Amino acid sequence: MHPALQGIFIIGFGVSACVGYFFASNLLLDKVLFPPRGPNAGRNINRANLIRPWLFLLPAMIVLTMYLAYPVFETLRLSLTERVPVPGGRGEMNYEWVGLDNYRQMASEQKFWEAMRNNMMWLIVVPAFSTAIGLLVAQLTDRLKWGSLAKSMIFMPMAISFVGAAVIFKLIYDARPVDQSQIGALNAVWLAFEGGIWSVLILRILPAILLVAFVIGVGWIALSLLRPVWERDKHKSGGTAGSILRIVVGIIALWLILTALPNIPALFTVQYDYGEPQQWLTIPFWNNFFLMAVLIWIETGFAMVILSAALRGVPEDTIEAAIIDGANPFQIFFKIKVPQIMGTILVVWTTITIKVLKVFDIVFAMTNGQWETQVLANYMFDKLFRANDWGVGSASAIVIMLLVTPILVWNVWNARKEMR
Repeated sequence: MHPALQGIFIIGFGVSACVGYFFASNLLLDKVLFPPRGPNAGRNINRANLIRPWLFLLPAMIVLTMYLAYPVFETLRLSLTERVPVPGGRGEMNYEWVGLDNYRQMASEQKFWEAMRNNMMWLIVVPAFSTAIGLLVAQLTDRLKWGSLAKSMIFMPMAISFVGAAVIFKLIYDARPVDQSQIGALNAVWLAFEGGIWSVLILRILPAILLVAFVIGVGWIALSLLRPVWERDKHKSGGTAGSILRIVVGIIALWLILTALPNIPALFTVQYDYGEPQQWLTIPFWNNFFLMAVLIWIETGFAMVILSAALRGVPEDTIEAAIIDGANPFQIFFKIKVPQIMGTILVVWTTITIKVLKVFDIVFAMTNGQWETQVLANYMFDKLFRANDWGVGSASAIVIMLLVTPILVWNVWNARKEMR
């Protein structure tokens, strides 16, 4: 069957099955189990109404159990066991209990800590830049006549798969021999530099400023998170669990700062090969930022759409009052609008953060974790499907789940708090 016809058939079958289940479950309740007639009609109606929501939820609960709950427990079991061949068996495997040995082995591997470091860098840079650029674009495009067109163009990358975006950016970073025309846009620009003042400004001073801004930003986030802890403000810190989480994030932030600081003076001592095309994805440390640019490009559109809707929801009377009090546009934006949409900003930030923790496609398609670009999801893939080490691979999957879970819990808790 042609893939297009197969897709149409599956969609049609899925919709028909849902509609059929809806009518069949209603008939079962109202005609067979609890018919609304006879001396017990009232009681039957009440019982049917109590059971009906659970009957409608049953398919979703079964699917969630099969494809979410069961895999979690099975992955946890695999992370505590080791596959060993059965003596005399024909390719059969046994699972031997090894406890935390897989976690110890994983913690002893340099590639795992490289993946952790890179994931933490992604965790800071991608959500921050995506949210900030999305917020800036949302504010500016609302003032333009052709703002809707601009938003459409910026949102368009959201329709591209991660692998498709990786292929596009791989062409942008492409390098050809110096005697050939460069199809990579970045190398075409690079070859225009010859070591003059513009080369110093763009290749040394600008990256140094960005790296200093990264360090300051990470430090500011760490201080903001840790301030309620050392001030012993239990309400702001979120209790004991919240304080522990804030301390962990603070330690990670300190680690990122210590990792980034040595690269600032290195920018002024490194010798660039002017006139030579560069293999951008093989340059350690900086190649991670070239990969991050892909996800920032994709997620900026998402942040822009959500934050644009939030900005339009800011009451006009608060803006008018600020104008009457003499506030300038910057004060209106940062002191009036941003505080009122802070909840939306945090939701966008955390949503992008979850995607970052699970990032795999971009790294796999562009570098495959080489040249110090390994991330946790790609590390897990390597262990599971290349090394056939199901124990360590499952352990790394549990680590990813543990990193994602607090963010999910915080999102749900925050959503319920706003509803109340």
